[in-house]
Parts: sequence; structure tokens; C-alpha cells
Amino acid sequence: MKRIVLFIATNLAVMLVLSLVLSLLGIGRPSAGGQLQLGTLLAFSLVVGFTGSIISLLISKPMAKWSTGARVIDAPANSTEQWLVATVRQLAERAGIGMPEVAVYDGEPNAFATGAFKNSALVAVSTGLLQSMNRDEVEAVLGHEVAHIANGDMVTMTLIQGVVNTFVVFLARIVGFFVDNMLRSKDERSSGNGIGYMITVFVCEIVFGLLASIIVAWFSRQREFRADAGSAKLLGSSVPMQHALARLGGLEPGALPQNMAASGITGGGGWSALFSTHPPMEQRIAALQQLPR
Repeated sequence: MKRIVLFIATNLAVMLVLSLVLSLLGIGRPSAGGQLQLGTLLAFSLVVGFTGSIISLLISKPMAKWSTGARVIDAPANSTEQWLVATVRQLAERAGIGMPEVAVYDGEPNAFATGAFKNSALVAVSTGLLQSMNRDEVEAVLGHEVAHIANGDMVTMTLIQGVVNTFVVFLARIVGFFVDNMLRSKDERSSGNGIGYMITVFVCEIVFGLLASIIVAWFSRQREFRADAGSAKLLGSSVPMQHALARLGGLEPGALPQNMAASGITGGGGWSALFSTHPPMEQRIAALQQLPR
């Protein structure tokens, strides 16, 4: 969950800053006279929308390392680290991807995989995960993360985020154009955009961006089911992943370290479920139980 929350947050931040700077420079605004050039606006929206998501993808690995304090295992210091590296190597070979970097970080039970490219990704596990699970369960979690890499989930999320960003930027300026036209006379519109346009665009980008996050979160939940199934395929059985999820579901939520607080969204009901990047544990376990043996 950590990598997706970081990805979405970084992407929205880059998009908003880039959009604001370009708007201040007069790029992407309607031309003088109040004319809205839809073709030009769409091209502008595509550039701004995909720039944010691509930058988020490219910096996802260093951002994840920095935010969690993950230590890459260059030379295993003990038997546990040796086992971790060997297990990830075996899983990567089965999945047909290059060997990812393997890292450990201090924190409550969790794990993540990230990176822009399949053959130079990162798999990280927390000390809490290693302490609270047996090796079969940890291997299942590692298989889940390797499946994310093999499925190209970060690239998929980048494309989805880029598309929704494009609509956010495009629709925000359409709304800003009409609001500005309603607030000003025809003579005033001939002098260029007013403050109403700028404020409306900025507010709409935030509101539409939050709504777009619901769409991105839905796709994220679907890829979790795929990664669970991918772990079962890599291990030859869905049972270890079921046990791992049951173990995670039985742990106390909320006791996350400060630098991981943003990832503490659980698959509850109401609005939290709409923004959750992961399905409830019960649904994931039920989906694994439906897989053919």
C-alpha cells in the first residue's frame, strides 16, 4: 500500500505545481477574447497529466527507500537476510524478471515492491513482518510483491493515473472558463483571464483530483487480487498466501510508525473503502479460496 499512496500523493503534488506554474506563465489558458481552443487545451492537459505520473514512477524507488528508511541488503549480515535474498532470487527467476534489490526497514508488519522497470525493481519487508510471520508466510508475501513487479503494476498505475490526470486538468479548465465568463462582462473577457478562472481551476483540480483518486484506488484493489493469485502461482499453492493474509488481518491496525502513517488506510466501509488501495482481507482470502487447486 505504501508505494501506491506515495505514488498518488507525489503525482497529484507534481501535477498541481506544474499546472499552477504553467497557468501563471499563461500556458494552457484560453486566448484573449475568451476563446477556448479545445485541441490546444487537450494537448496541454495530456502533457501536464502524464508528466506528473511519469515523474512519480521514475522517482518511486528512491522515494520509497527514503520514506521508510529501507536498507538494501548488499551483503547479507545474517541467516535471515541470506534467506530473504535467496528466496527473492528464486521467485524472480520463476516470474521471469531480473533480480530486484532486497531491503529491510524498521516498522510494523508490511512489505512493498516498487520501481519503474521490471528488471531493476525493489522488494522491501519490515522487521515487524519478519518477526510476526513464519517463513512460509513471508515467502508468500514476497511472492505477492514479485508478482506486482512481473505484472508491471507500477507502469499500469502510471498509465491509469496519467489518463485521469488528463481529464482532471482538462475539465478543471473547462469549468474555469465558464465560471470566469459568468463573472465578467464581454469587454472584460477580451483583456484575458480573470482571477475567477485561476481560483476555479485550482479548486477544481483539487476536487477532481480527489475524485480521480477513487478511480485509481479501484484499479489498485484489482491488482491486489492479481498479485495474490500471482503469489499462489509462484508458490504452487494459495494456502501460504491465505495464511499470510489471515495473519496480517489479525494484527492490530493503527500502530504504524509516523513515516508510514499515510498507508494506514484499511478496507472498511463508506468513504474509506472508496479511497482504499487494498481490498479487505476477507475478500482477498475468499478470492484465493476460489482459485483452482
